Amino acid sequence: MARPRRTATCGSVYVPPPRAAAAADYAAGDKACPAYQRQTWDALRRSITGHVNKATAANIRHVLPELLAENLVRGRGLLCRALLRSQQACPAFTDVFAAVAAVVNSKIPDVGRLLLVRLVIRLRRAHATGDKTQLAAAARFVAHLVNQGVAHELLALELLEMLLAEPTDDGVEVAVGFVAECGAALSEACPRAVDAVFDRLRAILVDGGVDKRVGFLVEAVFAVRRARFRGHPPVRPDLDLVEQDGQFTHQVEISLQLDPETHLDVFVASATFLQDEAAYDDLKRSMLGDDDGHEYDDESESKDGDDDEEDMDVTIKDETETNLISLRRTIYLTIMSSAGAEEAGHKLLSIVRPGHGQEAELCGMIVECCKQERVSKTRFYGELGQRLCCVGRAYQAGFEACFARCYEAAHRMGTEELRAAAGLFAQLLAADAVPWGGVLGLGGVVRVTEEDTTSSSRIFIKTLFQEMAEQLGVRELGRRMNDGDDPVVRDALFPRDSAKNARFAIDFFTAIGLEGVTQPARKLLLSGS
Repeated sequence: MARPRRTATCGSVYVPPPRAAAAADYAAGDKACPAYQRQTWDALRRSITGHVNKATAANIRHVLPELLAENLVRGRGLLCRALLRSQQACPAFTDVFAAVAAVVNSKIPDVGRLLLVRLVIRLRRAHATGDKTQLAAAARFVAHLVNQGVAHELLALELLEMLLAEPTDDGVEVAVGFVAECGAALSEACPRAVDAVFDRLRAILVDGGVDKRVGFLVEAVFAVRRARFRGHPPVRPDLDLVEQDGQFTHQVEISLQLDPETHLDVFVASATFLQDEAAYDDLKRSMLGDDDGHEYDDESESKDGDDDEEDMDVTIKDETETNLISLRRTIYLTIMSSAGAEEAGHKLLSIVRPGHGQEAELCGMIVECCKQERVSKTRFYGELGQRLCCVGRAYQAGFEACFARCYEAAHRMGTEELRAAAGLFAQLLAADAVPWGGVLGLGGVVRVTEEDTTSSSRIFIKTLFQEMAEQLGVRELGRRMNDGDDPVVRDALFPRDSAKNARFAIDFFTAIGLEGVTQPARKLLLSGS
């Protein structure tokens, strides 16, 4: 009995070159055959994913005509999947992805509705499982779709009701970020509902049932509202690409049973393939014109007039930080796609240009990525940081500056973020990848006294030294902390300006289980020197 041949239903599959060539020759003669349809499907998937991934605020007017030239009726599932994946991987570009969705929705409304349905399903699942990262990303996408007019305001209010009905730290934090993103649009469309939302936030703040850090975030969003959401416009001017009258607004309810239509993400041969392609060609001509119209470029082209000669000697300065945002996005995607620290380091060193100040940006992105990960993944980021610090002094200086920023902003960080960041720097210090004096003695940032520390900074210091004790041992750690050749570090950890400060430092390290490192300071305190 012959074994049935397996066929791939999604993604790409390896096909031997001879078989691929034979399929291509066969498909060339019959454009309605499944082999040819499969080839065009794979090309459509790659093209849609590529256009979505390269979209930025600077090039979106050029990317959109290329995207609309693809058969988005056939590939609407692929487009929604690409938008959701890219947005979750890089939430900083959410407004760009929402602008792409808004333009496509104005031409093909089915795409906008399908995207919202999948977002709502993702929101419900993330809220039920307590997945804060996915919940925050999906909520942010919904906020920008509300700003663009793709989603109705009722969806935003239902989402806030779901997050605040039984308030948790994560739910309130996501709700605060959501209100900051789309509060301006909601205040204009339904001001009374926004008043009710802020009344609910005020009640949560008064009850004191949330973490202190989350309370600070709630107070911050009240300040944003008092400033009339200045700094949080609904849509940036360079992403306002659809007229309000030309947009299709969808009303999707969170409580309804929704169909994500996942069958649209996989290849299925169609008996009406040629007719469908011809129909989309007609639709494409109506959207783009006969010359593949660049309707989104007209505004920029109209500015090229009689002033060409005057502009030739003008140096253009990028005030939008487009290059910086693109660099951060590339760094993030590179780190997330790497299997190990060695691979990530090799890729990142090929991306960063020496001498352009990008080393500090790379160090900052590594620390930020580490803070968002589980504490168990700190080792990966520590090894990556060690490899970079071995390359040159610029990376050491970058991590020194990152340490100072993290320590000073400890009160704004959650406990898990504090532990992750402290674990990263502990690994760098234990391996001598960064100098102790440059990190612990930099500008007097760290000083273990009652007046110079807060509850958050003490958690940071506690985790930092406990992690180093595990890696170095208490004896070696104590030797480095009390090294007479490095008085800056010693005096920062065990201040000698007063007996009170010395006693506080001794008691602190004893309380966290590191009594062995305090012996020299104890002897000095007892001798009265």
